[in-house]
Amino acid sequence: MKSELATLATRFHALHADGLLRLPNAWDAGSARLAHAAGARAIATSSAAVAWAHGWPDGDLLPVELLLQTVRAVAGATGLPVTIDIEGGYSDEPARVGELVTAVLEAGAVGINIEDGSKDPALLCAKIAAARAAATSAGVDLFINARIDTWLRALAPAGQRVGETLARAARYRAAGANGLFAPGVTDADEIAALVAGTDMPLNVLAWTGLPDAGRLQSLGVRRFSAGSAISEAMHGHVLAMMREFVATGRIDTASATPATYGEVQALMARR
Repeated sequence: MKSELATLATRFHALHADGLLRLPNAWDAGSARLAHAAGARAIATSSAAVAWAHGWPDGDLLPVELLLQTVRAVAGATGLPVTIDIEGGYSDEPARVGELVTAVLEAGAVGINIEDGSKDPALLCAKIAAARAAATSAGVDLFINARIDTWLRALAPAGQRVGETLARAARYRAAGANGLFAPGVTDADEIAALVAGTDMPLNVLAWTGLPDAGRLQSLGVRRFSAGSAISEAMHGHVLAMMREFVATGRIDTASATPATYGEVQALMARR
């Protein structure tokens, strides 16, 4: 198992070396198989989509055992490398994040996304270091994709977001990160500046106003994620059909529209 994981990890790292790795994020074994059938070269999960699939809201609230069930199911669904969104690591204790990473590796993943959110970047540095130590102990070259929320949470004024992101990226790189994920960035000049300012492959998120995939590749972006968008569309479609059926007894497949992140998040809220 360890040698298989090591091989998958090597493959996953290589996918970031050239071209644009397009990841239509999955949430369970079935959606992972659909992504494989669609031509995906690796399987990535969306934390929101995984949480919603289990009937929980996004935001480090999903019970860890349900996360690990998902990792095992997704990793067993295809022969592709798997990377798992672990949000903030489900803890602010670096040692516990390291334990989670050990469990995620044992479940079959070879990559993680881990985010800083609005917390002190020093905390994510400590979490990344713990994750790297756990992976080294397991003998797997885990791909750690550091999500920097400068745009997503407006952590710096508009004109200062590139600089703040690159400053954080350098710290996360020194702690053991492999990739830079900057969700919310859409400006081509800012994307180019991020690419030029780090030796880590840049990951961007599908977002209104983002250049098309061909342009992203020419700018030097190496990873392109769908995030929760596909899950949002699926939930909106299913919800509209269920409402129609309950109200009228009919199933009208033409009436569905995508649900928004906020709508699905509210549906999953635990009261």
